[in-house]
Amino acid sequence: MEKYDITIIGSGPGGYVCAIRAAQLGFKVAIIERYSTLGGTCLNVGCIPSKAWLEASEHYHKLKHQFEDFGIDVKEANVDIAKMNQRVQDVVGEIINGVAYLMKKNKVTVYEGHGSIKDKNTIEIKGEDKTQTIETDKMVIATGSKPASLPNIEIDKKRIISSTEALALKEIPKHLMVVGGGVIGVEIGSVFARLGSKVSIVEYFDGLIYTMDKSVGHQLYRSLRKQDIEFYLEHKVTKTVAADDKVTLTAQNRKDDKEMQLEGDYCLMAIGRKPFTSGLGLENVGVETNEKGQLKVDDNLETNVKGVYAIGDVVRGAMLAHKASEEGVFVAERIAGQKPHINYSLIPNIVYTQPEVAGVGRSEEELKEAGRAIKTGSFPFKANARAKISMDTDGFIKVIADKETDEILGVHMIGPRIADSYTEAVVAMEFRAAAEDIARMSHGHPTFSETFKEACLAATEDRALHI
Repeated sequence: MEKYDITIIGSGPGGYVCAIRAAQLGFKVAIIERYSTLGGTCLNVGCIPSKAWLEASEHYHKLKHQFEDFGIDVKEANVDIAKMNQRVQDVVGEIINGVAYLMKKNKVTVYEGHGSIKDKNTIEIKGEDKTQTIETDKMVIATGSKPASLPNIEIDKKRIISSTEALALKEIPKHLMVVGGGVIGVEIGSVFARLGSKVSIVEYFDGLIYTMDKSVGHQLYRSLRKQDIEFYLEHKVTKTVAADDKVTLTAQNRKDDKEMQLEGDYCLMAIGRKPFTSGLGLENVGVETNEKGQLKVDDNLETNVKGVYAIGDVVRGAMLAHKASEEGVFVAERIAGQKPHINYSLIPNIVYTQPEVAGVGRSEEELKEAGRAIKTGSFPFKANARAKISMDTDGFIKVIADKETDEILGVHMIGPRIADSYTEAVVAMEFRAAAEDIARMSHGHPTFSETFKEACLAATEDRALHI
């Protein structure tokens, strides 16, 4: 029987990164993946394909609606959904192959099959052709999550679909109904709205991306309405019925209990995800879970069973690929006796709509509820030269700082290429910078990043220069 120092169950961004770091630290490492490709949900049916679809649909939308203003005359533009889909799969394939290469490079042994825990040092792997058993000193559970649905609605994967099926559609829906105005709902809704679908988003709360600062949710709502997405906020979905080539959705207005119906050809369930732990054999070792089905872990991400760790979507915290990766590195280094740390308050949330959204630190609502004395500064992209040049003027950057010390406590952004430019805010907050520290730094001109400087100036005695 083969024996390893560390075995990881699950090869998503948490699992494969944990494997690489553990191998770098000199451990003999194995990773178990139940599917034929590495990368988990993120690489195969989540982060990567969704962003590839978003990128493609954004190019098409700009070609249709903005190129003429740039002086570029395009006589006709059409979507070849099959070719677009193929390019998405090509991108996914390249990245998956890259992960496989990294496993070989770092001498990580890959097992294909369903991993099941027999005891805290033994794992059984059931493949298509054979069953194997391996021994391990430590194990890391990184099995990720799967789409959730409402209690009374079954995802049939045909007309009532999850994000997995939505990202593999072979046709552009005539009318896509989306249940949930969180990250998944607004991203996939954006894709098909830009490609020509009628898109209706039904959201239980009174705003979009409800876990983020309310100001960015309000702006995103306004921006997406201009892209012809229709919204039914504060509506509770009570029923969906699929028949042949259509779906009927019934929802109740939470303010007046009035019922309404929508009819479309597809209904996307986008209310979130839930931990995937079925068939893991947790009961064989007594790993404890909480009321959400997440594995209970301590500050070292170790379960109640010594030597059994868990990371990513199966434990508490945001279900984010980059959070899982940080935890993967953390666990490998903890096992090696190092003293790593993760600042969970500085793990950013990102939404890849157009405009893009990102938030890091605490929201204004959270800080006010905590009774913290704060000051805020905001600067709009419509006053930014680079945004005017690129015709991306929707949005703003908001900086929240401590009223007495000026330390930056939260930064909330919505605007062009925010997913890349938010990192300056993370670095600033990691080093506990004051708003004035950023305000006094030179930012290149013309750049989108000047908006962050101006927002910091606005938070520092209302000193913004260009508005």
